[in-house]
Amino acid sequence: MVSQIEAQSETLPHQARQLLNTEQLAQLNRRSNLRGTVQLVGHLSVMGISGYLWLTPHSTPILLSGIALFIYGVSLATMFAPLHECAHRTAFANQRFNDIVAWWAGVLSFYNSTFYRRYHKWHHRYTQIIGKDPELEDPKPQNLRDYCQQVSGLDWWLGKIKGHYQVATGQFDACPYIATEAQDEVMRSMRWQLVVYLGGAIAAVALGHPLLILTGWLLPLAVGQPVLRLILLAEHTGCSHDANPLTNTRTTLTLLPLRWLMWNLPFHTEHHLYPSIPFHQLPQAHAQLKAHFAHIEPGYFKVNRDIVASF
Repeated sequence: MVSQIEAQSETLPHQARQLLNTEQLAQLNRRSNLRGTVQLVGHLSVMGISGYLWLTPHSTPILLSGIALFIYGVSLATMFAPLHECAHRTAFANQRFNDIVAWWAGVLSFYNSTFYRRYHKWHHRYTQIIGKDPELEDPKPQNLRDYCQQVSGLDWWLGKIKGHYQVATGQFDACPYIATEAQDEVMRSMRWQLVVYLGGAIAAVALGHPLLILTGWLLPLAVGQPVLRLILLAEHTGCSHDANPLTNTRTTLTLLPLRWLMWNLPFHTEHHLYPSIPFHQLPQAHAQLKAHFAHIEPGYFKVNRDIVASF
């Protein structure tokens, strides 16, 4: 017999996803190698320019260097966005290119794309369903101390270090979303990623810059991580714990530069309703769907202020 949760999981999303007809969805589902490439090159350019200004302090004023560090860190942390988009294989029309970009975006943002794709598939399948949605394994903050700790990125760093070690050593007991036949692939992917990190550290030492892995990656990523935490906290915190995608997810109308660095992921309800819609079509999807949403907020400051006020 199908459980009540499973029955609801099948019925509510199906009803909500009738908001667009077949023709409308077909138009929005058009993927583009050109749009994906332009977005990726733009993101990498911001990262490259700000990283150069940060890493060449002798030619950069102190204030500008600090601003560059912040921008560089945020652009590094938000490489999570192309990882996410490519994990859905919607960033580019070419599936192989999606997989390659996802893997390297994961390297830069300290995620593993091979693991994340399977983890994230379950998140979409069981969004906000307690005991099924893997994102809920990391509890939402219940007080100001929890909130500050999560926003700082400390919990994320500890979780990633522990999780990467478990995946690299083949410990998948707590990962029902990793099918048995996929475990070897995920483990190999993680091991190769760790090899890249080790190779980068060795190369930095060999080139006479032993601290480059710290100043060029770890420190900036730590600086940018709180911004990503604020964004990701807003996606589902305070939304309904049921299978209704119109109420269990939040869209946030943030500033254009941040929305651009996040590859339009702030249009998050639209994305959960129709994961097949590529990032560059989400603004159009928002225009067509927004009247049906329970949660649309004017910015991340407002969402996080409300989260803190709820404690």
